[in-house]
Amino acid sequence: MPRPIGGPSGQSIEKSKDFIGSMKRLLSNLKQWHFLLSFALVLAMISAILSLIAPNKLSDFADTISTGLVPDTEKMQDINRAIGNNFSSLETKVPEIMSSTEISSKDKEKFNELLESSQKSDQNNMFQIFSSIPDNVLKVLLEDIKVDGTLISVKDQIEVLRLYGGIDNVTSTDDMLNVVDQLPASVYNLIKPAIDMQKIKNIALFMAILYILGSIFNYIQSFSMTTISNNFAKKLRSNISTKINTLPLKYFDAHENGDVLSIVTNDVDTIAQNLNQSLATLVTSITFLFGSVIMMFYTNWQMALTAIFASSIGFSFMFLLLSKSQKYFIDRQVKLGEMNGFIEEMYSGHNVVKAYNGTEMALNDFEKLNKSLYYANYKSQFLSGLMMPIMNFVGNLGYVAVCIVGALLTMNNVISFGVIVAFMIYVRLFTNPLSQIAQAMTALQSTAAASERVFEFLDEKEMSTQENLTTKLDKTKVKGQIEFKHVNFGYNENRTIIKDFSVKVNPGQKIAIVGPTGAGKTTLVNLLMKFYEINDGDILIDGTSIHDLTRENIHALFCMVLQDTWLFDGTIAENIRFNNEKITDEEIWKACEVVGVEHFIKTLPGGLNAKISDNDAVSQGQKQLFTIARGMLENAPFLILDEATSNVDTRTEELVQKAMDKLTEGRTSFIIAHRLSTIKNADLILVMNEGNIIEQGNHEELMKKKGFYADLYNSQFEL
Repeated sequence: MPRPIGGPSGQSIEKSKDFIGSMKRLLSNLKQWHFLLSFALVLAMISAILSLIAPNKLSDFADTISTGLVPDTEKMQDINRAIGNNFSSLETKVPEIMSSTEISSKDKEKFNELLESSQKSDQNNMFQIFSSIPDNVLKVLLEDIKVDGTLISVKDQIEVLRLYGGIDNVTSTDDMLNVVDQLPASVYNLIKPAIDMQKIKNIALFMAILYILGSIFNYIQSFSMTTISNNFAKKLRSNISTKINTLPLKYFDAHENGDVLSIVTNDVDTIAQNLNQSLATLVTSITFLFGSVIMMFYTNWQMALTAIFASSIGFSFMFLLLSKSQKYFIDRQVKLGEMNGFIEEMYSGHNVVKAYNGTEMALNDFEKLNKSLYYANYKSQFLSGLMMPIMNFVGNLGYVAVCIVGALLTMNNVISFGVIVAFMIYVRLFTNPLSQIAQAMTALQSTAAASERVFEFLDEKEMSTQENLTTKLDKTKVKGQIEFKHVNFGYNENRTIIKDFSVKVNPGQKIAIVGPTGAGKTTLVNLLMKFYEINDGDILIDGTSIHDLTRENIHALFCMVLQDTWLFDGTIAENIRFNNEKITDEEIWKACEVVGVEHFIKTLPGGLNAKISDNDAVSQGQKQLFTIARGMLENAPFLILDEATSNVDTRTEELVQKAMDKLTEGRTSFIIAHRLSTIKNADLILVMNEGNIIEQGNHEELMKKKGFYADLYNSQFEL
């Protein structure tokens, strides 16, 4: 038979049967926290939006810095325009110079010579000629100019033109900046690189506010989700605890204890953890995914298409790999489940394997399973290991594409350098959410599966209500009479265990119930304790129907010592005094002395205060003696012994039997036993087979009949 698919720790992987329906019901159960949940998710969304705004501001930040690192080109153009206008009127001012009475003949003559030589000179000599023109001529020929309130003299203008004349020979950025550094102070102060610190401060303050608000919102969101998840888990555990006490015993007969325990622990923890992490992650990731796309198109559509296209290429590789590798992951889980199951079987049956010399066969089977798991794990781990490199490839491919296209657009003055910086961040914000959404959806799938199991448990049919039951028997006044009247019972409609069972038990009688396995002995006691509801007939306690009594009232009337022992983690005194704090240590010692376990207690450090649990190295017989002592101290009118001495040795059984005789004095007792020698002194022996009483009477009467009981009794002594 194939093993269940196992998870990484050997746990079975479950998928939700109805994901949408399960999540709807889960959210409906969170009704009292709906406002806080909505508030937390809105904060998660706002925090993501703030993170999406930040790159745009970072773009402005980068542009402000990059702009401040180069000369002011706009001012340079204004200066060039003003100088050009000034020099364009030179020819019109030559006649004015020649006719001026303020200029000496000598200066006029020198100016004429310079004009004639300028016509034969190159550009560099032209600026040298200009620098040789007399000052009184220059004042008429050219004017000082003002740019942004700064006065640029005629000589400074000539120097600027001279330096511009050498720009044609400049081949590097450093040479260009060197030319700028040589400009006259009046010009340099206007165009020198200068970062707008006020703008930088404003952007930095705005970004700091964004990040601080985002952190605050994230903290509040995390605190809110933690509060919701933990309170919801607490509520579920409380509901489950209440539900357990209202479920009929047949539910636990049909379900393994480990399964119920898993619902209380694993499933509730899964719901709490995933609610705390996955919902907010899902909202944040979806906001990042769509928000980054919107912001990219808002910033620049060409770059947005580039980033999305480049990322899509990488993701197509990843999804292709995932589709091909899924079978290897499933195979690994199957093989892991087979391995865990085999190991559990071999270790639980270790003595049998050794006794039948099956070690070699077990090792061979283990080697086969181990090798099979090795290859399955190798393939799945190899493919799993490729996921991170592929994710890095997706991110890096997007970065490269954004940088290349961004550089081309920047060269053509379509975008600024800051836009490239912003897109570097947007690419990361676009690629990361996809994997986070996949993880969140997987976690929510587990949450839905766990919630289905929890809600199925909470929806189980409960025992009949006891609100209308007002009759109550006082155990100090109960005489001890019980009557079964035509009782019929079956665990289901197709299987009837007890058939038309009737018997009357008088107060103080010791009733033994014997019969083969499956005859209905324990079932009869369970009906008496109202662990099950009878299908037909009635059971009367002192003439009062158990239908009119609450289960708690009935349980208070009975003391039970079962075949299956149970000790909890605590002291010996606490185990024996269980749920009855009025019992003194002296009474406990007396009971332990009667059952013959006081010597064992005295050997333990601390005596009655010695710590003990069901897992300690205490023999099964000693555990049974503790439970018998516990039962002896329960002051109840009825006593039920269900194979109470089955786990003790013959000598101890003799001691316990004497203790039981004292225990049953004055009490109506029901004793279920396979060792018929222990019930020879019973007042009435009920012989059951297939749910019917086929014989009844005391030991001597039944032996004389030489019927079913006599055969059972004699079979004990046959070899």
